[in-house]
Amino acid sequence: MIIPAHKQPALEKVEGYYLGRFQAMASPCEVLMDIDDLSLAKDLLTLATHEAWRIEKKFSRYLDNNPIARLNNSEGKAIKVDNEIAHLLDFSQQCYELSNGLFDITSGVLRQAWTFDGSDRVPDQAQIDALLPYVGWDKVTWQSPYFTLPKEMEIDLGGIGKEYAVDRTLLLLQEKCQAPLLINFGGDIHASGARGQPWSIGIENTSGAATKILKIHKGALATSGDARRFLLKEGKRYSHVLNPKTGWPVNNAPRSVTVAAGTCTEAGILATFALLQGEEAEEFLKKENVQYWIE
Repeated sequence: MIIPAHKQPALEKVEGYYLGRFQAMASPCEVLMDIDDLSLAKDLLTLATHEAWRIEKKFSRYLDNNPIARLNNSEGKAIKVDNEIAHLLDFSQQCYELSNGLFDITSGVLRQAWTFDGSDRVPDQAQIDALLPYVGWDKVTWQSPYFTLPKEMEIDLGGIGKEYAVDRTLLLLQEKCQAPLLINFGGDIHASGARGQPWSIGIENTSGAATKILKIHKGALATSGDARRFLLKEGKRYSHVLNPKTGWPVNNAPRSVTVAAGTCTEAGILATFALLQGEEAEEFLKKENVQYWIE
């Protein structure tokens, strides 16, 4: 694999553990390893970077030569998918059903109307109405391993991809090393354990400043929010969290939700589900009986 200079991973020793850094999925990524073996640290960092880049290459909607592009350009034909994609499609279907249709991986077409770049360019209703016929998991046909997507519809696994990458990377590294490890991809975190002192994790507020420090021995944290993706027009802030049924941002959603769970995938989907509940976000999280932090 040829790695561009700007994506070369970096490794250093910090406070007794090795810290590896690299870029993937448009996010800063870190691998913390509570080990003393430099050679092992290098091997683990290499495994982590290659797994993150593999997942990014395979599932990114921004690429035109991967399996997701093949599905999105299938013109209504049934496409056979591999076991990994089938697993994520199964999970996506479960999320759609559990959220009563609020979590929908076919809603990515709405970005043709919405660009959450901090500007005041809010689309009109006609633009959104033109896209809604191409949104709806109930319109696809999924009979594993064959997936059929109607013409002009598309899927986007961005809502679960990074959290999946965190969990997959940790599992891969644990096959090589049983020492305490922590994976952090853009604030989505999974720790395999801690020796002595727990890991210290900072939770950022919507301005990017760390306002809470959490101590974690083992488990995962994930955050969803609109700190960097929003529109602002005439004093009204429009979150990037869209209701796929209406095509408009969810009303009165928290600015940020962080959830703790056993895996990063679970934590991430619960945080997203909470945002989709709008002003009922905290009530939803209380019913789920999970640890959470809301801003």
